[in-house]
Amino acid sequence: MEKYFKLKENKTDVKTEILAGITTFMTMVYILAVNPGMLSETGMDFGGVFTATALSAGVATLIMALYAKYPFALAPGMGLNAFFTYSVCIGMKQSWQFALTAVLVEGIIFILLSLLKVREAIFDLIPLSLKKAVSAGIGLFIALVGLKNAGIIVANEGTTIGLGDLTANASIVALLGLIVIAILYARNVKGALLIGIIIATIIGIPLGVTTLPEGFKIFSLPPSLKDVAFKFVPFSEIMTKDFWIIVVTFLFVDIFDTVGTLAGVASKSGMLDKEGKLPRVSRALTADAVGTIFGACMGTSTVTTFVESSAGVAAGGRTGLTSVTTGIMFILALFIAPLFAIIPAAATAPVLVVVGVFMMSAVMEINWHDLTEAVPAFLTIAMMPFAYSIAEGIVFGIVSYTLIKTFTGKAKDVSALMWVLSVLFVLREIFL
Repeated sequence: MEKYFKLKENKTDVKTEILAGITTFMTMVYILAVNPGMLSETGMDFGGVFTATALSAGVATLIMALYAKYPFALAPGMGLNAFFTYSVCIGMKQSWQFALTAVLVEGIIFILLSLLKVREAIFDLIPLSLKKAVSAGIGLFIALVGLKNAGIIVANEGTTIGLGDLTANASIVALLGLIVIAILYARNVKGALLIGIIIATIIGIPLGVTTLPEGFKIFSLPPSLKDVAFKFVPFSEIMTKDFWIIVVTFLFVDIFDTVGTLAGVASKSGMLDKEGKLPRVSRALTADAVGTIFGACMGTSTVTTFVESSAGVAAGGRTGLTSVTTGIMFILALFIAPLFAIIPAAATAPVLVVVGVFMMSAVMEINWHDLTEAVPAFLTIAMMPFAYSIAEGIVFGIVSYTLIKTFTGKAKDVSALMWVLSVLFVLREIFL
C-alpha cells in the first residue's frame, strides 16, 4: 500500500486513510435511502434501485481509488436524481427507461470528452481565484445541506429560509453532535468526525431520532436488480428533440458539479499544483464517466463525485486508500444495509457543518482588494447556497469573471475557453 499509494509522500498512514474512508462513507450513506426513495416515485423498484445505488457507488469509487488514486468518493448524485425524477419522468411525462437511456448516453459522451481531454481543459483553465472560491462556496453549500437536514434551517415564505425549531429532537441531536465534534477536533482526537456521528446516533435513540425497526436484523441479502438493470428504450426513441435536451442538461450539471467538487476538495486538501491544476485530473474525470455508464446499466441515475468527499479529506484522507475504504463500505452495505439505514440525517448534519468551516479557509487566499477577482469569487461563493447548486455558482463566477476582466482592460487574464463557456452558459439560460 505504501508503494502504490505513496502514503509517506502524502504525509498520511493506513489508520488515518481507513478512518477517513469510513468517515466519507458515513457522511454519504444517506444516498442509499434517499436515491431509491426518489427514483421509486418514477415507478422503479425500490429494492433494485437500492442495489444499483450501492453497487455503482462502490465500483465507481474503487475505480477512482485504484486508477486516479484520489480520496474522492462517487455515488448517484443529488440534484441529478431529482432532475431524473421530477423533471424528466414526472414533469415531461417520460418513462424511467427513457431517462435511464439518457443517463447512459451522457456517460458515453463523457468518456469521449475525457479521452479528448475537454473536461481536463475546463478544469485547468478555471482561474485559481475561482477554484478557491469554489472551495469556500461548497463549504457553505454543504453546511446549508447539513443544517437543512437537521431542521435547524427551514423553508420560510417571508424570508425564503429561516430558523427552524431548535427544541425539536432532530435539532438537539445535530447541535449536540456539532459541539462534540468541535471539542474532539480542538483536542486533536483522530477520527473526530466518525466518533461524532456515532455519538450523535446514540444520543438520538432515547430522543426517538434514531429508530430501530421491528424485527431489526443487521445482515440481509441485497435485493434483485432484475427489474431495473439494462432497461433501456429502443434506438428509435432517442432520436428526438426532448431526448437530446435531457442529455445536454444532464451533461451540463454533471460536468460542472464534478469539476466544482474536484476543484473545491482538491484546493482545500492542498492537492493542486502551483498553477492551480490537479495532477491526474483526467483519470478522476474518467472514473466519474465510467461510474455513470455502469450506474445506468445497473439501474440508477447519474453517478458523480460527491462533495461529501471533503469530510474524509478533513479527517486526513490524502490518497486512493481512503476511497478504497469507502468503496468497500458501499459493497458491504449491500449485506448490512439495515445497520447503516438507522443513522439519522441529524447525526451526519454536524459533520457537514464542520467540513463547511474547514473549507471556508480558502477565502483567505483570494485577493479581495482587486474587484476583478473579488466580485466573481464572491458570486461563486454566494450563488452555491443561494441557488442550491454547485454548478450555478460556477456559472455566475465564470461569466462575471470573463465580463469584468474584459471590460476593465484585463482581457489577457481571460482564456478563450472562458469565453466559450460564458457564451454557452448564456445561451443555456436563454434556450434551455
